Amino acid sequence: MDEFKDLRIVDNFYQTSSFFPMPTVLVGTVSENGMTNLGSYSLCFPYYIAGKERYAMLLECRNNSNTAQNILRSKKVSLNFIPDKRKFFREAVRLGFPGMTTEEKMKDCLFTLKDSDLDSDRPKIVSEAFQVFECTWDDSLENAFEDKPGQMDGYLPPYRNFNGITSQYGAHFILKIDRILIKPEYYDTIVNGVKAKGFPLVPVDYGYRDSTNFWYTKFRRPIAEKIQASDGDVNSVIYAASRIDPDVKFTDEACAKLTKIPRVFLKAALTQMVEIAKSEGITLIDEAAVALINDKRRSEKKKK
Repeated sequence: MDEFKDLRIVDNFYQTSSFFPMPTVLVGTVSENGMTNLGSYSLCFPYYIAGKERYAMLLECRNNSNTAQNILRSKKVSLNFIPDKRKFFREAVRLGFPGMTTEEKMKDCLFTLKDSDLDSDRPKIVSEAFQVFECTWDDSLENAFEDKPGQMDGYLPPYRNFNGITSQYGAHFILKIDRILIKPEYYDTIVNGVKAKGFPLVPVDYGYRDSTNFWYTKFRRPIAEKIQASDGDVNSVIYAASRIDPDVKFTDEACAKLTKIPRVFLKAALTQMVEIAKSEGITLIDEAAVALINDKRRSEKKKK
């Protein structure tokens, strides 16, 4: 291992001991006086992504921060993904500085806030964001509802393992996604086909910081790399499709259009297609039926 050096792992290792690419997210919560508080976070990642009755994000933060205290109190959260503009990132760095009250940090906030139309008690959302996840903290997990706000000097044990107060100064929040809002031009990209020019300008936080600066990289045009499909992949799809349901068959041409589905997701995708086919009275899935089913899947995705 001469080509590497062993680096000591210390607290906040993602910042101090590594270069770790992360998102830049403004987390909106509601303070005691009803004001929306924006805090900047990068430790915010997908958590439940499939196979459950809900989807969720994981947020990690200091438990004495405005954000954590507000979540413990009200549970409602907005995750605002801001585009790559230098002035926006500069403001995100300011909003992330600890120790300020909500009134102090939000007095001259650069961002435009607008009311949510889900509930009146939700935090406002950032109008400049390219997408927003409106969420609710699932405090039923690990009985985290027992954790209460107010301990600004640190919490005493016992601690939760993954949800609620997890250490003297740390907190993890499993945030159930209530809905995803996205700007129209990016909605069209996702629904009607992804092209490079349709991507939002997404800043990437390097994770690493020193005593003076946060570091991030500016957005550059995304590059597409084709998924390689082969005849063997077609045969695999044909084999799997023939075993999904005896009453619904796939043509070889239809299977050829499904070779880009990763093997680990193939059975689930084929099963969903068969369910939609049955609801439409289709017993033979050919190329035209694949197009119809995909349209149906996109329509259902819009409803969610």
